[in-house]
Amino acid sequence: MRTQILTPNETDIAARLLRKGKLVAIPTETVYGLAASALDEKAVKKIFLAKGRPQDNPLIIHIARKEDLQALVIKVPEKARILIENFWPGPLTIIFEKNNLIPDIVTAGSNCVAIRMPSLAVAREIISKSDVPLAAPSANLSGSPSPTSAGHVLQDLNGRIEAVLDAGSCSVGIESSIIDLSGEFPLLLRPGFVTPEEIEGLIGKINIDSSINSCIPSGAEVKSPGMKYKHYSPKTKVVIFNGSQKEYVSFLNSHGPNCAALCFNEDLPFLKVPSIAFGSLNNSKEQSEKLFHSLRKLDTLGVEIAYSRMPDRSGIGLAVLNRLLRSSNFEVIENVKT
Repeated sequence: MRTQILTPNETDIAARLLRKGKLVAIPTETVYGLAASALDEKAVKKIFLAKGRPQDNPLIIHIARKEDLQALVIKVPEKARILIENFWPGPLTIIFEKNNLIPDIVTAGSNCVAIRMPSLAVAREIISKSDVPLAAPSANLSGSPSPTSAGHVLQDLNGRIEAVLDAGSCSVGIESSIIDLSGEFPLLLRPGFVTPEEIEGLIGKINIDSSINSCIPSGAEVKSPGMKYKHYSPKTKVVIFNGSQKEYVSFLNSHGPNCAALCFNEDLPFLKVPSIAFGSLNNSKEQSEKLFHSLRKLDTLGVEIAYSRMPDRSGIGLAVLNRLLRSSNFEVIENVKT
């Protein structure tokens, strides 16, 4: 199979392929998604096969219009209406009770479904022209860093999918926040660009799922993607370093040229090992935009291990930290002095 590269002017072609049950990688503001008709069980199964993704890992459904939601869920709670009014279209996924229209393969057998409405206009245009909601996890091989450009998609899936629509680099750079509103209490299942603080400012106190900062058993049932399994990982082993800049620089420089630094811009002048910066220390937005690209670049350095600075735990920083924790399989070095 030859993977076609489409332009933003060729959304008709992308939609036609999707209506035929084919796989198309589409851009969104977060990451590139590997799309298929969410109502076509055979097409959805192709997503799992192309990615090598475990079928107990549910998918997010993407819609083009707010009014498309009602046909997919049993009810829309009031707190969901508030969040939709403020954050859709945008990088927020909400979990609802699903109706029977959605095949069980999309939700990994759960009675709940994750839905979002992307803010990138070309993404909504493709969904609208397809005339079906689209299931679309990240368009990469399962476990590797998520793709934030069409080039990243082709690195992983060239020849495995029918097409990728190239609309440049993603502006957000990490996957959407996921909030579960299907139960009695709101529960944040995955942090993202929409922060816990912003959500709480609108609907009140929310709980934070333990999987955000720790590993959960592989056999556990989950409602959203990204809650189990190692994710976002380059071939280079990643370990997080939690300490001051002085401690980090001393640790890296003492370990010689056989390791690399995944660092902040401010660390670069002091490091004597191969180094890739994923943003400035106090700019979590820049970190989110650059993280996955930087993780992929680690594999060009020819080292076995990279040590990453630990980002801030607040705001968007929590989302960046979550991706790094999963990339490192939760391996963290605490305040090592040399």
